[in-house]
Amino acid sequence: MKQYLILSGLIITSLIILPKPTQAEEIQVSYKTFYSHVRKIDNEDTQALQFAFGFIHVTTGRLCKINAARISTQKQQIPLDVSAENRFTVPSERALSMADASIIIDVTEPSNQCDISVQLETKPEYLKRYYSFEDLTFIHEQYEAFFSEMGSFMSFMMPSVNGLVIQFEDQSLTTTMANGYQITQGSLTLDEAFFERKKPLNLPVVPLRITALATN
Repeated sequence: MKQYLILSGLIITSLIILPKPTQAEEIQVSYKTFYSHVRKIDNEDTQALQFAFGFIHVTTGRLCKINAARISTQKQQIPLDVSAENRFTVPSERALSMADASIIIDVTEPSNQCDISVQLETKPEYLKRYYSFEDLTFIHEQYEAFFSEMGSFMSFMMPSVNGLVIQFEDQSLTTTMANGYQITQGSLTLDEAFFERKKPLNLPVVPLRITALATN
């Protein structure tokens, strides 16, 4: 299984395909694989960020359908919330790593057609229609902190943050905002010039996520 990565690296060290009687298949991944990454943003400097995991279909480029996902230990099964977009997050819990927990994902498509995808994005509680300039600066600084920390030992790979990208659930959304910035096919880019103006932002709807505008 290949890896499809967005803005960050993920090394899959323990991945097992578990066939099921139906067409669906279960993919089992060691929790330690996820923990090694989510713990990197488990601090105040990156408190607004999360890793969202999914699987990209190798042919269509769309996210594979996840029927269910759970954390599995010898003592318990902990269900994970799967978004309508077919992504899920995992908690940063050292105890689960020590317990040799696994993440089990039930996918509809054949597992060999789904490559893992990792997305760094804002947590849901930081999504709203109105943002003060200070709100946006805070999110920008969170991404800068993440890439700065990662770049301390792999600077040749890490991009720099040059703004933010705001994505909306409606990918057909296209409009010109009052500030002159354009939402195109559900995406709004706030570049360095926007931040130089130090203005607030009023969006037409609550966005789906905010990611970094990053360049090498």
